[in-house]
Amino acid sequence: MNLFILRHASAGTRRANPLLDIKRPIDKDGKRYCLQLAHVLNVLKIQFDLVVSSHLKRSLQTASLVGTETGYESAIQISKALAPEATLRDFQRLLHDCRGRENVLLVGHNPNISAFLGSLLVPASTHAVAHVRLRKGSLARLSMARGPATLQSLLDPRTVRALYATSTKSSRRKTSLK
Repeated sequence: MNLFILRHASAGTRRANPLLDIKRPIDKDGKRYCLQLAHVLNVLKIQFDLVVSSHLKRSLQTASLVGTETGYESAIQISKALAPEATLRDFQRLLHDCRGRENVLLVGHNPNISAFLGSLLVPASTHAVAHVRLRKGSLARLSMARGPATLQSLLDPRTVRALYATSTKSSRRKTSLK
């Protein structure tokens, strides 16, 4: 299984009231970034068999934009295992439920999504955790063949913007107006 772990896109500043923060949407930059990320994934010919998101609005919007733009037509599955208060055990149950799929996109929040990613990169017997920094909008691709997962790639927002810019430039030569 190829597992794609995505931290939700930019959603502005955190709200003090937790009930209002649940409904915080992604901002204009976050929407633009989701479309750029989807474009890069399309160039790489990556499509998802399953898209799973936390229930918070910013994650659902990120999952929806990226999923739709990459051709995902099924409903986005909502899981509490990707919520900010989720535990590693919840996340492991979610992974167990996703086995048998080829490409799975999981969209969640820091700090737990980074911790979940780190836990996949070391053998379970060591009880250690690798520390991986996921900025807003970062996408990690892991191969879950057997044993500890293998980190295949990590795209942060700067890299995605650069890839998007180079993949959309016109192939037409620039000519002088003289």
